[in-house]
Amino acid sequence: MIETIAATPPWVALAYLAAGICFILALRGLSSPATSRRGNRLGMIGMALAVGVTLYLHGTGLVEILIAVAIGGIIGFVIARKIAMTAMPQLVAAFHSLVGFAAVLVAAAAFLNPGPFGIADGGVIHLQSRIEMGLGVAIGAITFSGSVIAFLKLNGNMSGKPIILPARHVINLGMLAAILGLIGYFLTDQSGWVFWTITALSFLIGFLLIIPIGGADMPVVVSMLNSYSGWAAAAMGFTLHNTAMIITGALVGSSGAILSYIMCRAMNRSFISVIAGGFGATADAGGAEKVDRPWKRGSAEDAAFLMSQAEQVIIVPGYGMAVAQAQHALREMADKLKEAGVRVKYAIHPVAGRMPGHMNVLLAEANVPYDEVFELEDINSEFAQTDVAFVIGANDVTNPAAKTDKTSPIYGMPVLDVAKAKTVLFVKRSMGGVGYAGVDNDVFYMDNTMMLLADAKKMVEDIVKAMDH
Repeated sequence: MIETIAATPPWVALAYLAAGICFILALRGLSSPATSRRGNRLGMIGMALAVGVTLYLHGTGLVEILIAVAIGGIIGFVIARKIAMTAMPQLVAAFHSLVGFAAVLVAAAAFLNPGPFGIADGGVIHLQSRIEMGLGVAIGAITFSGSVIAFLKLNGNMSGKPIILPARHVINLGMLAAILGLIGYFLTDQSGWVFWTITALSFLIGFLLIIPIGGADMPVVVSMLNSYSGWAAAAMGFTLHNTAMIITGALVGSSGAILSYIMCRAMNRSFISVIAGGFGATADAGGAEKVDRPWKRGSAEDAAFLMSQAEQVIIVPGYGMAVAQAQHALREMADKLKEAGVRVKYAIHPVAGRMPGHMNVLLAEANVPYDEVFELEDINSEFAQTDVAFVIGANDVTNPAAKTDKTSPIYGMPVLDVAKAKTVLFVKRSMGGVGYAGVDNDVFYMDNTMMLLADAKKMVEDIVKAMDH
């Protein structure tokens, strides 16, 4: 039987409260790389406790549930073991889509057979349950379809450039008004066409909201979809009368919303503009024709000599470092520089990579000391007094066009001032590639810049070898 509020023993509420405390402490732990492992463990303990209590209360179909849990657990374990860190952003987006789709399925099951859920009398669904059901299926469907688009953009199956539809804001606002209106009408008429129309419109608007958002704003999209998945789970928690789902969903939803807001502030973006579907984006954003300009090419030996003679080197990691899995070689290079008496620091942009904290995770994986890693606002003023800025696979987060070119899709986003360093060593595969936002970087062509064109890992390994000679 489905757990109901009236039938819930006191110890169950206490167990769910303990699980909620574990989730809160997990979020607290994830706020710092130094405590992130402990945070993950607390989150796992809280989830195991919540799932265990829910299974204990479920009187029928327990064998089928355990089989489904085992299948899902095995799939999740295999994916976690095999997934590359570079693919983590699209994996997160894919998991968000599953949470959204699960909310849609729960809402559909409750609508088609409300009796076992304890939300109907004589086949008539309670009004409060219709509200929960309508909001849950709408948020879940938006989360699913929006996460699918985010996955396709992050995985390279779809262009990272904004895809602008004519009159998109009118269309989106009209569909949103229709969804809200139908949810209101659902309170007076629980006909199937109302429920399924809400579901279909929500799936569609999820696609339309994410398609016009460009690659430069994708980290915000990831955290925003995380928030949506939380609210969808919370809404379904009310339908299932499950306290743990309500608590967990509310925590995920609120923390994701706060993170999205913080990310928008860090990028000097309007939170409302981003969640409204790339408001202000233009169809030709990032599409300017690239012009051939003179640039200087260097070698691993040149880089090794310049950094060995420096007093301070600031390393700026980006998504290119992640793709090449160069973090371990980078730490080895930094260790050799420190042995030679060079001060080494790491500068991290809040949106480096394709999800929040991407670079911090990779550096932590390579055991880079936490006290050497600095956020943008803490280190940006030091570039002017730095001998060498070593940029490895970063582009958009170092592009001065964000400050000077009002037509650029990254205009207004704070960037790392690597151009102010005495020498800039810029590692990238080729001069033909551009960043995820699709714009060229003026730093490539400056007099104080030396381009190191190669796979990031191979280039760093060659620099380490050159330091040994």
